[in-house]
Amino acid sequence: MSVNIQGLQEMTLVDVPGHVAATVFLSGCDLRCPYCHNAELWDGDAPAVMDDAAFFDFLERRRGFLDAVCITGGEPLLRADLADFLRGIQDRGYFVKLDTNGTHPEKLAALIDQGLVDSVAMDIKNSPSRYAETAGRAIDVNAIFKSVALLRQKMPQVIFRTTVTGRLHDDESFEEIGQWLAGASLFHLQPFRISAHVPDPTLGEPQSEDLLRYQRILRRTIAQVEIRG
Repeated sequence: MSVNIQGLQEMTLVDVPGHVAATVFLSGCDLRCPYCHNAELWDGDAPAVMDDAAFFDFLERRRGFLDAVCITGGEPLLRADLADFLRGIQDRGYFVKLDTNGTHPEKLAALIDQGLVDSVAMDIKNSPSRYAETAGRAIDVNAIFKSVALLRQKMPQVIFRTTVTGRLHDDESFEEIGQWLAGASLFHLQPFRISAHVPDPTLGEPQSEDLLRYQRILRRTIAQVEIRG
């Protein structure tokens, strides 16, 4: 089965910390976050830029320069062909990082149990009480809880992260998140940036003093909290 790929960033130093990586974008998402910078990938029928064979050829040509691949979206766990794709990347000697929104804990568990991911970044949209508002639709927060628990139990290299907006996030959001994720090793705060591509540009960008305050709140319970971007 051929895997259709909707986007490729040929080199990044930030998407997989500690590695020189390529980032693959896969279409299809079950959320509608109003701050999403990849909203053009929500539709699972977004046009492909290449298939897996072309991508594997790319990896062969970049051998010795790249050492990792980040798989993002959209929500990659919606793709039925994901496991075979990850296996093909690993078979070529590359470190695999998966980005996920955490809505499919069973699929995530299956990939982890098969050893097909080396690192996971999971989005924490907001405090549980504001999850649906921030995700753009009704959501089973219990699935999010399960994914968080799974990653903390089984995944040594995990990053939890929140894209911070001016309107959807506040001190109370991060007080709740800090209690929820108490004991986690790494958290990234990513400031929302207004662009022509986001669904709701009125959400507002967070102020630097807000980000620093949220960082201090999270550091009460989480070992390492970084502001990225």
